Amino acid sequence: MKLSIKFLFISLSFLVISCSSDKEPQNQIIIDPTVPSDPLTTQNVTNYMVDASATKETVALFYNLKKLAKTKVAIGQQDAFTSFYQDNGNDADIKKNTGYDPAILGSDFIFITDKNNNTQAGNWFYQQELNTINNVKIAYAKGIINTFSWHLREPNKEDSFYAADMTSEQKTTAFKSILPGGANHEWYKKKLDKIASVILNLKGSNGELIPIIFRPFHEFDGSWFWWGANFCSPEEYKTAYQFTVNYLKNTKGVHNILYAFSPDNSYTTEANYLSRYPGDQYVDVLGMDNYGDFDNQGLAGATKANSKLKILSDLAKTKVKITALTETGYQVTSAKAPITDWFSTYLYNALTSNSIEVSYVMLWSNTKDGYYVPNGAVSNASDFKTFAAKPKSALVNSLPKMYELPK
Repeated sequence: MKLSIKFLFISLSFLVISCSSDKEPQNQIIIDPTVPSDPLTTQNVTNYMVDASATKETVALFYNLKKLAKTKVAIGQQDAFTSFYQDNGNDADIKKNTGYDPAILGSDFIFITDKNNNTQAGNWFYQQELNTINNVKIAYAKGIINTFSWHLREPNKEDSFYAADMTSEQKTTAFKSILPGGANHEWYKKKLDKIASVILNLKGSNGELIPIIFRPFHEFDGSWFWWGANFCSPEEYKTAYQFTVNYLKNTKGVHNILYAFSPDNSYTTEANYLSRYPGDQYVDVLGMDNYGDFDNQGLAGATKANSKLKILSDLAKTKVKITALTETGYQVTSAKAPITDWFSTYLYNALTSNSIEVSYVMLWSNTKDGYYVPNGAVSNASDFKTFAAKPKSALVNSLPKMYELPK
């Protein structure tokens, strides 16, 4: 005997409702907790961002980076347009190898905020500022994502960002001195004023502000930088990070920044990772810098790196944030040979195993004497080319329009 579809649907619906507990409201929709849901939509993006007043291009960048991680990992390099192996200039070394530009360009505010930058045409530091601005604009026009670190020199002599170059007294007091009420707080605000001025003048061809990702006080879990864990408490670190965000966003009115939080690789648990976390309202990108796990440790190292990225990826799903391997690499020099399949096996597996979602990875700068990214003329060039061509890898040619929300 055939039942009509309508009758069958009504009967099944009645059966489901009848079997429900009396305490449950009728017609309640039960969602299987094992099926992951994605709460992010084009309408609610700013609910999950640091800056509710972010420019539309910055909103689009957050959305598209978050969605990208479901299928791709954007591959980039620090100083890709200015630092080349053996000083062989012109195209980025990534492009020399693959034919395509990187998906990420890493820059730094170091020379922009240097005490010797007097904004005069003949000044070397000012020339670096202008070069950085120009490269950011070129990258944006190509659809590349721009990210900035800041190797801020310490506030005493302003000669170094390394703690090893400071006296014991300076190491003890430097970071605390830039906090509100500290002896160097106004000095720090002037540095942020300079950064704000530059970011507010990063404009595309239509006059729109160019979005950047900014990761202040990175690798803070180590103590090689003067903002490291030995030189400030977790609360002091959080205070400095929060002040930085609030000052740029609220006082200076900068609305084209995504903010990245990126320790080094010392953590092994979620609690470790979050020990200096300034709060969801201050962070867009959950990042990690990790060289150590990849330094000649083979599959075991890649597995360790993947387990740490898994922590970030799971957190980012819960918090609706972006996950990134914000710095990594294995430097090849005349005294340090390439590792076979480092890119195509170890790095790729670390970025993709265990169903993790990582939006981007940034390799460090090439120099005259060493490289993190092989150009087309070195022995492991094919390894990188294979890595870049894998299904989840993305150079700029594989990116969607990162600065436009999908219709």
